[in-house]
Amino acid sequence: MKTKLATALLAGLLAGMPAHAAMLAPGVPFPAWKLRDQTGAEVSSADLTGKTYLLWYYPKAMTPGCTAEGISLRDRYDDFRSLGVEILGVSFDPPDQNKRFAEEEKFPFRLLSDDGTLAIAVGAAESSDQKTAKRVSYLVGPDGKVIRAYGTVNPADHATELLADLRSAKGSGG
Repeated sequence: MKTKLATALLAGLLAGMPAHAAMLAPGVPFPAWKLRDQTGAEVSSADLTGKTYLLWYYPKAMTPGCTAEGISLRDRYDDFRSLGVEILGVSFDPPDQNKRFAEEEKFPFRLLSDDGTLAIAVGAAESSDQKTAKRVSYLVGPDGKVIRAYGTVNPADHATELLADLRSAKGSGG
């Protein structure tokens, strides 16, 4: 009897808590979004209709892990472009900080500023109180659906992992 009561109490407590978004599953539509890039220009999911894109969330501009991940994507940028993939970095950093990061590291791709709203919707943040995004990535297809979600990312190896997955998908007709 005690177990049923404890379960009921826990369920009641959890019912009052906000639901945290989990990573989106492959095949589901990626939420529509509009964010500002490092120049202040608005970029939206609608702008990318018909294109495959990588949205990589990074915790903080100009930190070691984020720099390593950005450099690995930068250094393989031509490989991504040859596969028709646009790269977009996303953090909670303001556009001016992303601009400095992009300029210092010579990133050829845009860095977007999220106020946390999209991050929460896609599992890159648990709440609006979170100061930085989780290091997660999404490959989104031309139809706006998730091709692959990466909830665990090694900054140094992520570009290689992504390219292997993209080439495998192309080879299998996907």
